[in-house]
Amino acid sequence: MTRAIATLILGVLMSVSASAQSVSDQAKKLQSSSIVVDTHDDTTQRLLDPKFDLAVRHSDGNIDIPRMREGGLSAIFFSIWISSKILGPDAVKQALDQIDAVRETVRKHPNDLLLATSAADVREAKKQGKIAVLMGVEGGHMMGNDLSVLRTFAALGVRYMTLTHMDNNEWADSSTDKPAHNGLSDFGKKVVLEMNRLGMIVDIAHVSDKTFYDALETSKAPVFSSHSSCRAICNAARNMTDDMMRDLAKHGGVIQINYHVGFLSQEFRDYEKAHPEAEKEINDEVARRCQGDEGTCKLVAGDQVVRDFMEAGKLPKVDWTKIVEHIDHAVKIAGVDHVGLGSDFDGAVMPIGMQDVSHLPQITDALLKKGYSEADIRKILGENTLRVLSEAEHISHDLNSK
Repeated sequence: MTRAIATLILGVLMSVSASAQSVSDQAKKLQSSSIVVDTHDDTTQRLLDPKFDLAVRHSDGNIDIPRMREGGLSAIFFSIWISSKILGPDAVKQALDQIDAVRETVRKHPNDLLLATSAADVREAKKQGKIAVLMGVEGGHMMGNDLSVLRTFAALGVRYMTLTHMDNNEWADSSTDKPAHNGLSDFGKKVVLEMNRLGMIVDIAHVSDKTFYDALETSKAPVFSSHSSCRAICNAARNMTDDMMRDLAKHGGVIQINYHVGFLSQEFRDYEKAHPEAEKEINDEVARRCQGDEGTCKLVAGDQVVRDFMEAGKLPKVDWTKIVEHIDHAVKIAGVDHVGLGSDFDGAVMPIGMQDVSHLPQITDALLKKGYSEADIRKILGENTLRVLSEAEHISHDLNSK
C-alpha cells in the first residue's frame, strides 16, 4: 500500500468517525422514536442477484438490514426500475420480476421486514420492531400503456409510480428529454386518475415542468416527488423550482430531498460539464474494480469511486451537509409540512459523510442544531410522507364508493 493511498483511506475513516461521533443523544433518541421513511432506494437491483443477502452487513452499497437498523430507518420504498429504453412486454415482465424479488425478500426475512401497503402498515411495522417495505415503480413506461398492468402493480403492493424516467413515454414528457406531448397526453391524465382510484401516489420526480403542472391539476390526491432537490441551489432539471414547491405544497404534496451529489451541488455539476474526461476516468476505475464481476458491482462501485475521487481532490467535494441545506431551503419555501427524504441510495452518488443509511441520524442532529423542533423533524423524517399515503388511500376509498 502506498503512502498516498494509506493517507486517503485514513482520511476517509477519520471523516466517517467524526461524523458518527457528532450525533447527540437527543438526535439518537428522536431518530429511534420517530417513523423514518425513505421514499426512493434502488437496492432492488441488488435483490435480483442471488448472491446478495439483505440481512448481512455489506462493505459496499448503501442499504442492508443491519445498517438500516443502525440508521433508525423505519420504512423503505424499494424502487422498481428498468431503463426507459425498454418498452412493451419486456418492460412489464422485468418490472414484475423486481416486484417479486422485493416480496420474496420480505418473505425470507419475516423477523426484520413487513410488507406495507398503507400508512397503518408502516405504523404497525414500527410497533413490531420491523422495517416496513413498500414499492414504487420508477417510470410509467413499465405499465406498457395498459391500465390493467397498472392495476396489477397496485394489487401486488406498489404504492407510487413515477410518471416518467429519463425519456418521454408515450403519454408524458420527461425533464431530461425533448417535449413531445406538451406535458401529459389525454391518456396520461387517465393514468393519473386511475392511480387516484387505486390509492397509488402520483410521483412527479423526473417529469418535465409542464407534466408536473398537468399532474397537479389532474390529480384528486396530493402528489409528491419521491427523489428531487431544490433547483434554486443546484440547477438540475430533475430538481424543483421554488414556484413548483409552493404549488406542490398548496395541493398538499411533499418534496422528498435527493442525496445525489449532482443534484445537491452546483459546483460539482458545473465541474462535470466542464470536464467530460472525468466521466471516462470514473468509468475506467469502476471497470477496473469490477473486473470479472457480472453482478451488481458497477451499480455500487460508481458511488464509491466518485467519493474516493472527491476525497483525493480529483472532483469538487460535496459534503453531506448539502442535504440539510436543501431540506432547509425547501422548508422555507414550501413549509415544514411538505418536505421529506428520498435518498436515491444504491442508485446515485452519495456525498461525503452520507455513504450509507447508517448515517441518517446526522440529518436529525443537524436539524436540531438549526433550531427545528422535534415535532417538525418528525414530520420531515416520515410523518409528511405517511400523510400523503393516507390521503391517497382516503381519496381511493371515496372514488371507489361512488
